Amino acid sequence: MSLLGIDVGTTGCKAVAFNVEGRILASAYREYPLLSPQPGWMELDAHQVTEAIKAVIREAAGATRSDPIRALSVSSQGEAAVPLSQDGEILYNTPISFDTRTTEIAEWWGTQLSPEEIFGITGMPLHPMHTISKMMWLREHESDVFKRVWKFLCYEEYVFYLLGVPPITDYSLAARRMAFDVREKRWSQRMLEIAGVDDQLFPDVAPSGTAVGTVSDHAAAEFGLPKGVAAVTGGHDQLCNALGSGVIEKGMAAYGVGTVECITPTFERCPGDIKGMLRNNFTCYPHVVPGLQVTLAFNFTGGCLLRWYRDTFGEMERQEAGRRGVDPYEIIVSDLPEMPARVMALPHFTMTGTPHFDTHAKGVLMGLTLETTKADIVKAILEGVTFEMKLNVELLEQAGILIRSMRITGGGAKSKTWVQLKADIMGKPIASLHVSEGTSAGAAILAGLGIGAFDSVEEAVAQWVKVKEVFEPDPKKHAPYEERFEIYKKIYPAVKGINHLL
Repeated sequence: MSLLGIDVGTTGCKAVAFNVEGRILASAYREYPLLSPQPGWMELDAHQVTEAIKAVIREAAGATRSDPIRALSVSSQGEAAVPLSQDGEILYNTPISFDTRTTEIAEWWGTQLSPEEIFGITGMPLHPMHTISKMMWLREHESDVFKRVWKFLCYEEYVFYLLGVPPITDYSLAARRMAFDVREKRWSQRMLEIAGVDDQLFPDVAPSGTAVGTVSDHAAAEFGLPKGVAAVTGGHDQLCNALGSGVIEKGMAAYGVGTVECITPTFERCPGDIKGMLRNNFTCYPHVVPGLQVTLAFNFTGGCLLRWYRDTFGEMERQEAGRRGVDPYEIIVSDLPEMPARVMALPHFTMTGTPHFDTHAKGVLMGLTLETTKADIVKAILEGVTFEMKLNVELLEQAGILIRSMRITGGGAKSKTWVQLKADIMGKPIASLHVSEGTSAGAAILAGLGIGAFDSVEEAVAQWVKVKEVFEPDPKKHAPYEERFEIYKKIYPAVKGINHLL
């Protein structure tokens, strides 16, 4: 038998089939565009996402007929929700995490409850990204659409719906809505009453790794799946990535390098420094692993910044990659300066993530001269994205969440150049894994747990997660990066006001 992990991300979705020993049998990926109909708006057309979901499942299922899929689970981006009518019509596009249209609603929340109260109930800092505010925005600005909504489904439970399974979500993804009581593990009546939102608009909730139904025969035929495939609750993508990276004990952190850069430390209970957590907009909510909690340190401008460079300035590299039959990024990151770049980048090309949560931030390239080369700019982009994450790690440790080691996954994990640079800047060892797609692996492990393929999380991780290489920081490079980091920390406060004027 095989297990299918489906990962529905911000700019693309992937389906990866594994055998029970953790070996990849098939993998399929499709991209979809981010839409920006107005400045600050960032959304997905759920019709396009639906077609991508169908395509990757069909492709993965078609390649595993000799080892048929027995169970599947879903890893999902947080916050973005599909408004569905009772008869299954997609009623509106889905604003994603870094859409800024709900900024005023988030400010309104601050007049109703203190940040401490919101955090105490939901484990979330107050921010425009959360699903409850997106729902309120739709009610206020598209009331006719809102009246027709049967359910707002994030992409985990939306995939279940497409497969003919009851649309049930897990604790971790439920928490991303800022409407879930993380202590009681149920929808918060207080948050919903303040918002004026009926809990019937939300799906039911179950722990990650819970079998919630069987793919319908009709959906199995449509998606190319065998009959009788079990559907198992998954989780928020960063937490599935942590599980798939073997981050199941305190002191460890997953480092996801994708469209968004995210570090996910794991611990047993929320640190006592609640003010420090809130000041830096860190969360505290359930892991997909029972009995553990997580927080997130992230920046919305991650790998998408290198993609921006590729699409805007990298035509020559793309052509060369086509001639050589290699990935354009392989050429873009080759021949970079050995030591820190002469240029510095502030990677705020979208709204920021932690610690600032600045919806009006802008990116900066600083230190440009007539001698600046394309390689300088690429190196500055890679360094700037990592400096932003180093800032988050520093603040996490000040709040009492210590990180002794990291495990890196995602597209960026495939570049030894990039991983070594991150280790040099962080001053911490970073391990790459034999399976770099930890998010899909985490979802597949949950699928296996749901049907009893593993006796425990620990057994599954020991069997599936193998360290490929450990990148130790180079002291000769770490020292100058420490000096550059002190400069980096001064850039955002210096340009914040100017960027807000822009």
